[in-house]
Amino acid sequence: MNAIEIRNLTKNFGQKQALAGLNMTVPQGAIYGFIGENGSGKSTTEKLICGLLVPSGGEIKLFGKDYKDAGVREKIGVLIEQPGCFPNYSVWNNMMLQAANLEIPNAAEEVRKVLKVVHMEGSASNKYKNCSLGMKQRIGIAFALLGNPSLLILDEPINGLDADGMRIMRDVLVDVTKNYNCTVVISSHILGELEKIATHYGIVRGGKMIKEMTAEELEADCRTYVALQTKDMEKTQALLSRKYANVTLENDYIRIYDDVKAEEVVSYLYNELCILVTEVKTEKISLEEYYIDLMKEGR
Repeated sequence: MNAIEIRNLTKNFGQKQALAGLNMTVPQGAIYGFIGENGSGKSTTEKLICGLLVPSGGEIKLFGKDYKDAGVREKIGVLIEQPGCFPNYSVWNNMMLQAANLEIPNAAEEVRKVLKVVHMEGSASNKYKNCSLGMKQRIGIAFALLGNPSLLILDEPINGLDADGMRIMRDVLVDVTKNYNCTVVISSHILGELEKIATHYGIVRGGKMIKEMTAEELEADCRTYVALQTKDMEKTQALLSRKYANVTLENDYIRIYDDVKAEEVVSYLYNELCILVTEVKTEKISLEEYYIDLMKEGR
């Protein structure tokens, strides 16, 4: 069973169409990286899944049932924008208020559990207004985890975090899926961080899903290439293009996408053409590059 199945979803705001027949499938247990440009429909889709907006058309199923089913709604935890916290209250008191709102039994025990999950158990007495951005984002996830949800919807939870904050957030999200049997849908523009944790991806453009794939499928699609620099890049590119089929000049490097080893290229340039390579490396196309290329195809 899939955690989310969306078919032909549309949403209009007056004359503006935000979603134009979007389809989406999120398997249970996945960390689903939801990717797209600003205005592509990510946040609208997430709000529709959570019941914060009403669709103009289409179907949303969660765990095989209609998304409006009361039993299904209890399985969803949400962090869209920021948690609604009282700035002068402590983290603990804010959490306890949210637990009371949700009528959670054994509230103190549940709050202790989720604060430990998000690495905030040592900061429960801090006032919310004194917490860092990373701490506030983790408090938001703790809010979303109250009630032991099966599905987390997170809108841009890692944006603005420093390196250490991102590392902690990655650990939290992986822990949630592995040890708490939770599916996570996470939107973000920081694709390098998503690539470290996502098991599945969905890429949207203009209110439509243009690509869904697993991390393994992305790995297979992202080609490996040899990148090099010389003192005369244009001449080197022209000469290499006579020998290899796929040679480009990108980001100040000559890239060779043929199945060839770096040492072979260096040897060829030096021994056959008397060209000295000043830098060479073998790399793989990143999620960010893959995404940018995919966006260009539609323009």
